[in-house]
Amino acid sequence: MLKLDLAKWNQIPDDLRKEAMNAPHARTRERFLALYELTQQGRGASAMARRVGRHLQTVIRWAHLYNEAGPHALVFEHTGGVPPFLTR
Repeated sequence: MLKLDLAKWNQIPDDLRKEAMNAPHARTRERFLALYELTQQGRGASAMARRVGRHLQTVIRWAHLYNEAGPHALVFEHTGGVPPFLTR
C-alpha cells in the first residue's frame, strides 16, 4: 500500500486538506485533495485514482513527489505548451 511520509515534512493529514482548500490553482487543489483522501481512506492508490478520474501512475507519481520533495513539489506550474495562435 502506498504511504505518505507526512512526518518527514512535519505535517498531518489535515494540512493536506488545508492546502487543497487554499491552493489558487485547480490542479494543485486536485493533487492535495487526492493525497488527503489517500491518507483518510482505507483504500489503495488504484481506488483513489479511479475516484479522482486519474491514471494510477499519476496518483503514484504525486505521492512519490510529495515523499521526495515535499508539499511544494505538488504546486502546479505552467511549463509551456503550444503558444496561442492569435495574440493581441
